[in-house]
Amino acid sequence: MALPTSVWAADYARAPFGKTPDGVAVEAVTLTNAKGVSATVITYGATLQSLIAPGRDGTKADIALGFKDAQAYAKNASYFGASVGRFANRIGKGRFTLDGKTYQLALNNNGVAALHGGAKGFDKRVWAITDIKRGPVASVTFTHVSPDGEEGYPGTLTATATYALDEQNNLTIRYGATTDKPTIVNLTNHALFNLAGEGSPDGAMGNVLTLAADGYTPVDAELIPTGEVTPVTGTPFDFRTPHVVGERVRDARDPQIVVGRGYDHNMVLTGKAGGAPRLAARLADPKSGRVLEILSDQPGIQLYTGNFIDGTLVGKSGRIYRQGDGVALEPQHFPDAPNKPAFAPVRLDPGQSYSNTMVFRLTTDGKRD
Repeated sequence: MALPTSVWAADYARAPFGKTPDGVAVEAVTLTNAKGVSATVITYGATLQSLIAPGRDGTKADIALGFKDAQAYAKNASYFGASVGRFANRIGKGRFTLDGKTYQLALNNNGVAALHGGAKGFDKRVWAITDIKRGPVASVTFTHVSPDGEEGYPGTLTATATYALDEQNNLTIRYGATTDKPTIVNLTNHALFNLAGEGSPDGAMGNVLTLAADGYTPVDAELIPTGEVTPVTGTPFDFRTPHVVGERVRDARDPQIVVGRGYDHNMVLTGKAGGAPRLAARLADPKSGRVLEILSDQPGIQLYTGNFIDGTLVGKSGRIYRQGDGVALEPQHFPDAPNKPAFAPVRLDPGQSYSNTMVFRLTTDGKRD
């Protein structure tokens, strides 16, 4: 016999979220718990549209950048909170070879690289809700079937994105995929966070970041990894101890900061990939006490400081988003991995299952600024 809804602390609610320009209905699912945390995810791009977190005094804020309706997401190619794929991040020259055959993808990144799955990647598809639950953990699963040849990728790929919120303030995102012929896959979530609250006047550069990364992958002028791994010691990329994000984001003495216009680099996580998610990053706002810890089972995490947000986007709270208004921490495989033999492989064959599990853990720091 089913228990009455009132006994479940973790719950969900469904609501319309508008329509795409071609008339496809978009739905929003809001997961909530008894601690005041909630996450809203929309079917357009299986996108994390909102993440509400309380501060040390209980004051709640939405810490995820985003828009107020489906039309705004369709209009603005921002990737805010989106599930990106088939291959997140960049592939140099939009080209890779698999079993002797070369595949050419759309050059949707300044005409020199493929970015985040192509001109119409997973972030621009309306996913289907295939499971939804309330209980000790509230969750929703989205599914997108990408046909063979979509955006130039081989194989029919069935991708899933499950968002689950528990009473310990953990929002877990699990990506999965299967294929019917050899292909490549690298899915992640492209949320941009500001622990002071999205649209806050001072942006996110006052957030304090800690990263469990001893190295990073330097990039060329087109932001494609060179294939090397460089130790972070003595560089602006050393976040092994806490640093304010904005402290070194404009340090032009480091040519990698110049080429990235700030941070737009893959950090090489310590610990073994593929096991239980380990602590990868900690982002905190000293004033409110909000803390976001990110646990990951992936080999890398892309650090991006919103360098290309140019003041032309209006966020959901009516504030203009500018450079530095959000920090992305995207657990994933390394960029351009299909073309870099030294990087962990991203090939997926029939009969195999791809997975990427990340945990967004919300806590508070009792210390006042």
